[in-house]
Amino acid sequence: MNIRLIAIGKTDNKDLQSLINDYTMRLSFYVKFDLEIIPDIKNVKNLSEAQQKEKEGELILAKIGPTDQLILLDENGKTFSSVGFSDYLQKKMNAGIKTLVFVIGGPYGFSETVYQKAQGKVSLSEMTFSHQMVRLFVIEQMYRGFTILKNEPYHHQ
Repeated sequence: MNIRLIAIGKTDNKDLQSLINDYTMRLSFYVKFDLEIIPDIKNVKNLSEAQQKEKEGELILAKIGPTDQLILLDENGKTFSSVGFSDYLQKKMNAGIKTLVFVIGGPYGFSETVYQKAQGKVSLSEMTFSHQMVRLFVIEQMYRGFTILKNEPYHHQ
């Protein structure tokens, strides 16, 4: 299985980017993983919230292949413990999914079109995090999930 994480906008904090790079490298020992960044939309101040979500949605959906399974990182999604998330990843692998695509939306979330195309939603927390930090949290949880599946000592119960 391949895993892709798609996010809107670059990470401008060098320390955060360094951690994202570190966990991306760690994760690559377990699964083929790609982080794809969709550039911020220009002139957003001239767009309504709905128009911005639509434009971002078009860019997101252009990156989704016909056999990809699309999972949105969404505040209304299913929450997991770390062990539960590792089970979720295992079930996806067992289902024979070729590419699992997680998406972090823009500041206003997703367009209705993106919600309609998604096969699932996952929430990291009821708390709100910056979009840049969410990238690190998701990648770290994927890494943690694979170490749990391999019975490695990274995760402590």
